[in-house]
This record gives sequence, C-alpha cells and structure tokens, in this order.
Amino acid sequence: MRAICVDDEPLSVAYTAQQCRQLPQIDQADAFSSAQEALDDLRNHPADLALLDIDMPGMDGITLAAKMKKICPDMKILFLTAYREYAFDAYEVHPSGYLLKPVLQEKLAGEVAYALSEHAGPVCESRIKVQTFGGFDVFVDEQKMIFKRSKAKELLAYLINRRGYSVRRATVFAALWEDVPYDRPMQKQMDVIIQSLKQTLQEYGIEHILKGQGGEMWIDANELDCDFYRFIHGEPQAVNEYCGEYMSDYAWASLTEASLDQKQETRVNKQDRSPELCVSDYSTPSNLK
Repeated sequence: MRAICVDDEPLSVAYTAQQCRQLPQIDQADAFSSAQEALDDLRNHPADLALLDIDMPGMDGITLAAKMKKICPDMKILFLTAYREYAFDAYEVHPSGYLLKPVLQEKLAGEVAYALSEHAGPVCESRIKVQTFGGFDVFVDEQKMIFKRSKAKELLAYLINRRGYSVRRATVFAALWEDVPYDRPMQKQMDVIIQSLKQTLQEYGIEHILKGQGGEMWIDANELDCDFYRFIHGEPQAVNEYCGEYMSDYAWASLTEASLDQKQETRVNKQDRSPELCVSDYSTPSNLK
C-alpha cells in the first residue's frame, strides 16, 4: 500500500512519512511539502492513503482532499493538525481521522487501521439521513423516502443544498425550471410542488424540517445527518465517502460540486453575510456551528 504525506513544513512531513514506513500495511510513503506537487504526482502514481496537514497556505487540507478524491476515489484520508480543537470539532463525533502533530506511532497505527476498516463510520442519532454524494436520496428511520412528484424531491434537494439559508420562491423556481418564465401559471405550479413536498414530509413524520416565512423557505439543517454537511465540517469519514459526484441528477448542483474542489471558506456568522447568497455558497450558517 502506498501512502503520501503532505505538509508545508518539510521537517514535519519527512517525520510523518518516516513514521508511516514503519507500519506493516504501508509499503511506500512519499513526502510532499507542496499540495500541487502532491496532486501532480498522484495523477501518475495512485495512492491508497493520504495524510494531509489541515492548515496549509494556498490550499488547505480539506480542499486538497477533495481534489485527491477526484483522482483516486477509493483513497483514504487522514488529517494532521497542530491544533487540538480540530480533532473535536463539528458534531462531536468520534474524532478518528485527525492526528495531532507530531504524529505518535501508536496513534498513527490506530488511525490507519480505523481508516482502512470497512465498518468505519460516524454514529449519528438523527432519524433523517441525507445522501448527496452521487445521487440524492433521503432516509427516515432507514426507510427510503418516496416522492409523488420528482420536482418535490428536487425542491428538497435544493433546500438541503442551501444548508439552512432561506431562499425566495422565485430563486428556487429559477433553479428547478432554469429558463422557464415565472409567470402566474408557473407560480401556481410552484404552489403544487411545495404542497406535495409538505404532504410527503408529513407522511414520514418529518414535516418540521421545512420552514417558511414571508415568501421565503428553508430547511432546519440541524435535524439532518447529511454527508455534505459533514464534509464541509472536515469530518474524515465524509471526506472519504466523496468520490467526485454531488447530487448528480440536478444541473444546479454542479456549482456546489465544483466548490468541493475549491478552497473552503472561513466560517462566518449568518448576520454578517448578504441575505441573497448564491446556490453554491456553503459557508457554515451560525446555527450549525
């Protein structure tokens, strides 16, 4: 098995690679102090495991991980950090996948074994599991939701993509119907789709996740166990699940898919942002921090 280590500190990345070479699972471990050099090498020499510094200039570890997963979808990712808070961030899930620098041999061996195990995955208490990587589906109590109207399902997908930000009806319509004019007949059609979604959510007992006020609507993102949300929080399991496709059935989702390959934005409070955000904007709302 080949591992690659990426850290902008040459001494640190050399030490990490040396630690990797001592593990029985790893036959080869190469060190890179440049994220771009690591990417260029990966295109010609596939790897099974990557150990990435979470905080690097130019391209952070999460962004680099997304780019690497495009090249080697099955590659496992471990993050390195000098900051203890990273290892206990997000939803307070099992912090596996984060290693504090300098890397200790015992910790490294445990994290590599966990990352390579088939059963590795986060434990979440939410009844509602959302799959966005690849196609889009929602499961309630492990039962796949069935929608009477495909546009109602797409509406839910669009709102989940917004991650708790409110959006105007006209903006939603433009995404779902693209170049179709938002005239009175289509406004009525939009009403039908919204009502269909509400009925489906009610049938599964989760109508409370859909919110609306003053001509705007949004999803209560805190109620969802969503792979995309976990990815942008830097959860290693979610990063490892991403294989380069996001809500592949919907054209508007390509904007977010492209953003998964770009530098993650610094978290900011919702009140500091403009109220009208683009579909692909996925900085974390304050209620998800």
